[in-house]
Amino acid sequence: MKLGALEAGGTKMVVAIGNEKGEIFEKKSIPTTMPQETISEIIAFFQDKNIEALGIGSFGPIDVREDSENYGRILDTPKLHWRQYDLLKPFQETLKVPVKLDTDVNGSCLGEMTFGSAKGLKNVIYITIGTGIGVGAAVEGKLLHGMLHPEAGHILIRKNPQDKYQGKCPYHKTCFEGLAAGPAIEERYGKSPLELINEKEVWELEADYIAQALMNYILILSPERIILGGGVMHQEQLFPIIRKKTAEYMAGYLKTEQLENMESYIVPPSLNDNQGILGALKLAAMALS
Repeated sequence: MKLGALEAGGTKMVVAIGNEKGEIFEKKSIPTTMPQETISEIIAFFQDKNIEALGIGSFGPIDVREDSENYGRILDTPKLHWRQYDLLKPFQETLKVPVKLDTDVNGSCLGEMTFGSAKGLKNVIYITIGTGIGVGAAVEGKLLHGMLHPEAGHILIRKNPQDKYQGKCPYHKTCFEGLAAGPAIEERYGKSPLELINEKEVWELEADYIAQALMNYILILSPERIILGGGVMHQEQLFPIIRKKTAEYMAGYLKTEQLENMESYIVPPSLNDNQGILGALKLAAMALS
């Protein structure tokens, strides 16, 4: 079975040809520019590949409800040229194969559940902490949607009294993304995260905000595993601090096997940054079934 996969990001679009086993035969990165230019190049990549279906994991907000007349339409994204762009239609019209679409973080969550460290689990959260903060979630084996899809990067966080930073989010200022995404770190300290690698207090504060968010997600969604990806999480010194602080915030309220083993509960991605494209391959397989 030959499947197409598209991981549609705000900076770049990754396209791939693979199969339902997670084998990737060909992969290419295309810069995200204007919609017409970018999508034309993606269609050209797929056009002669004889794929049977296409799976798409996209930046959002995007309409992921298959029964909606706007299914596949990018909504009020900060990427102004892409607002109200119908991402699904050009592929349906030109490739004439089944297409299934979800958010990029739901796609990454699905990739880890199908091929990675969350294989065999039904309740999983995938969080990407980078330019923004996105959360993908599966509950009882199904990717979580609802009236739209989770936007859990924007939950409110209790600000550290020593933190005088006003917050980066244009909507909520001091939500999780506004306090803890990469641009917030850079603006707070006037340096990029890479330049701050040895500044212990930077990562103590970052881990504190992440742990607060994880406590909320644990109590609401009861995940069996939490996967933390994205550029900020390349600072691997964060993981032990996050695990410790999450346990402190939980304060022994829940006693489960998972929470007793934080090293295997709060983990980095396991698929060499291919979790998004592998999730898109799985979406393509689901489109056929």
